Amino acid sequence: MAPITTAAVNLSPAELSFLRSSLSQTPPIRLDHTKGPRDFRSMRAEYDVITSANGSARIALEDGTEALVGVKAEVEQTRQSIFGQQNLHTEGADERMLLEQDDKVEEEGKGQNSWVEMSVEIPGFRDDDALPVFLASMLTESLLASGELKDRLYINRRFHWKLYIDILLLSPPLSYPLALLSMTTHLALLTTRLPALISEKDEDPQFNDDWDAAVPLYPKDTEKPTGAKVMDKPPVIILAMAVGPNVIFDPSKEELAVADSVLAIAYTGSKGSTTGARLVSIRTIDPPSHLTPPGVPNSMNSATGGTVPTSSADALTQREMLANSGVWTPPRGGMKRGLVSQVTKMVVEAGGVGEEVINALQAIEIG
Repeated sequence: MAPITTAAVNLSPAELSFLRSSLSQTPPIRLDHTKGPRDFRSMRAEYDVITSANGSARIALEDGTEALVGVKAEVEQTRQSIFGQQNLHTEGADERMLLEQDDKVEEEGKGQNSWVEMSVEIPGFRDDDALPVFLASMLTESLLASGELKDRLYINRRFHWKLYIDILLLSPPLSYPLALLSMTTHLALLTTRLPALISEKDEDPQFNDDWDAAVPLYPKDTEKPTGAKVMDKPPVIILAMAVGPNVIFDPSKEELAVADSVLAIAYTGSKGSTTGARLVSIRTIDPPSHLTPPGVPNSMNSATGGTVPTSSADALTQREMLANSGVWTPPRGGMKRGLVSQVTKMVVEAGGVGEEVINALQAIEIG
């Protein structure tokens, strides 16, 4: 569980109570009343914005928050394990047999997680602060979950591609930036191209100098040869928060301040299917509502004729009894299992939120 470390929301307990009651209605009334619970903020997307990178993208939200992602690929020599070194030095018929076996395994891939390196830079934060470190870890975890990306970086037994993904938030985060960074990374990886390999087997890698012949890291369906293995697209992470019985996607900073719980759902397009999505991972995020100051009800306020609690335990008991009285009380606990199941279904089902987001990103024409 990672904390939300963004700009503080300066709302009074009365304002927090009013906002929560609005979001708890059926249907919920959001701060932007034109948006429903499943609607996302509008954004502007560009790709190939960094000419010296293998792939890049930039996405700006309507509130001014903007993210830039650059992907750089370099050839690196693979460290051989002891077993691998013994295989390389085996002579005679055993060597030929091992090479034939390795060729078959090569088709399945031999990628390593260390071949992908990601960094996140946020204005006002150090590189080793909790927020950038967790965001980079969360994005890397979902990216490597299926194992297909690292396998695409395998060249031969001696060399591989090392992928550097640099993520820069161009402005201080006005809301939790995980979804924005994920969508920008998704678009940057879709535009990433690697030079075409012209060498064979375990030779020193040589590449075609013609950039027009470069191979996409994630080929389009129309570019795949007949019978080729279907490869997942890069995963996308979206935020969903619960307020009472309602589930709201892409919450704003103010809406997060009254959330009961927040989930980060990572998913990708369903393999071999044009509808629905496939779940990759789910993470809970500690919402800032847990740190908001509670309101003081009249029954506990001596200025209005109330009785001041004699101890902290007495105060806690009275607040529990006033949970549904309309006085703001910071939520405690997490999301119920039934609600987690409901959110997951809303994301992965055919025609669900996940499919809508993926289709919107795929609608961007990538050359």
